[in-house]
Amino acid sequence: MRRAIVLGASMAGLMAARVLSDHADEVLVIERDTSEESSKPRPGVPQGSQVHALLPSGHAQLDRWFPGFTAEAIAAGAMNPEPETIRNYVNGVLRPLPPRDSLGKSLVSTRPFLESLVRRRTLAIGNIRLIHGRADGIDFTGDRVSAVRYQPTDGPLTTEGADLVVDATGRSSRLSDWLGAAGRPQPTMRRMPIKLNYASALFKQDPKISDIGISIAQNHPGSGQPPRQGGVLAVEGDRWLVLVAGYADDRPTRDLEDFRKRCREDFPPAFGQIADHGELIGDVVTYHQADSRRRDYDQLERIPAGLIVAGDAVASFNPVYGQGMTSATLHASCLSAYLRSGPSLDEPARAYFDEVRVVVDAAWQVSTFADLELPHVDGPYPRGYRLVKWISGLVFQAAAGDPRVNVQFNRVTTMLDHPSALARPQTLLRALRWKLLASTP
Repeated sequence: MRRAIVLGASMAGLMAARVLSDHADEVLVIERDTSEESSKPRPGVPQGSQVHALLPSGHAQLDRWFPGFTAEAIAAGAMNPEPETIRNYVNGVLRPLPPRDSLGKSLVSTRPFLESLVRRRTLAIGNIRLIHGRADGIDFTGDRVSAVRYQPTDGPLTTEGADLVVDATGRSSRLSDWLGAAGRPQPTMRRMPIKLNYASALFKQDPKISDIGISIAQNHPGSGQPPRQGGVLAVEGDRWLVLVAGYADDRPTRDLEDFRKRCREDFPPAFGQIADHGELIGDVVTYHQADSRRRDYDQLERIPAGLIVAGDAVASFNPVYGQGMTSATLHASCLSAYLRSGPSLDEPARAYFDEVRVVVDAAWQVSTFADLELPHVDGPYPRGYRLVKWISGLVFQAAAGDPRVNVQFNRVTTMLDHPSALARPQTLLRALRWKLLASTP
């Protein structure tokens, strides 16, 4: 194609631009944020200061599209923690870790750090160009998207023609409104009201306080404790990024003493040790997300040709499961598979949306099925919920004692395998065997 335009320089937009650079003479990325500061969250990413995870599946995709990315990230300061410094607690009980080689490599950093590396590698490609401006709409020629309207930061409203347009503008995407204004079908939006509340703070690392590289702690509903999540990540710059989270009316505040109390009373000892004795860098920062949401573009009877949607503009999930950035990298690979199939760009990109549906369904099932256990969430309950809940509960319990089940369970939660892998006969039989043995005196 001659020109492709990507709306948004988020992780999803940057990854889409990287893929499109192999198929277009020119790729324009239109981004409203003008900040070039790589160490701070962009204004368009209000949750950028919170803990983010790049799951092993996403890490594999970054290495695929940017060869040598891992070595570059580690050289720049990203952490690759040793297994003995990683802890995972559920209801106060330490869970066994699967062998490292069963999940692949992992990188730990802040989101601004990781995104800046991806941005630099993407914009170094000769046929990709970044334009600062705010997307204002799309134009159609017949049944296809033919142009993008945008407002540059330093000029008049501009229209650029395009053979393909990618919407990667995130949860607040206005694409559905633009379709409706043009008299075209709009996708349905499904929501799961989670009412998640975050608070995060940075502390200077000190080996005298703790050797933690990663510590994740969750109190599940029904455990006798409020359903809360916490995380400690050793990130670039010799810092710890510490997070505490609650739901509904359980809202962490910006008050440092409240933050310290939660770390001390709700989570394993390392949380309290770091919060009480670590040197605070900056302020406690909060974030609220009302819901998980997805837009089912694949269900539209008429999708305009020349249109792609990626990242949170398709679906955004409860961020405690760390699926967002990884999903964005997988959407990029769906786009690559679609373009390499030799499609006609004058026809709707249904093959792309069908591929993305698989990724979205997998992440949506893992996150929302867990969220349906929260006391303030009352649905909607999908078909087959009780059966899937039973299977996942059985496998989760068996993963604490059976190493092979543990590997399979973690490959699903890190998006290396589809959730259907938990229902494979060999996995279910091992989980049932473990439960039988565990119940025998």
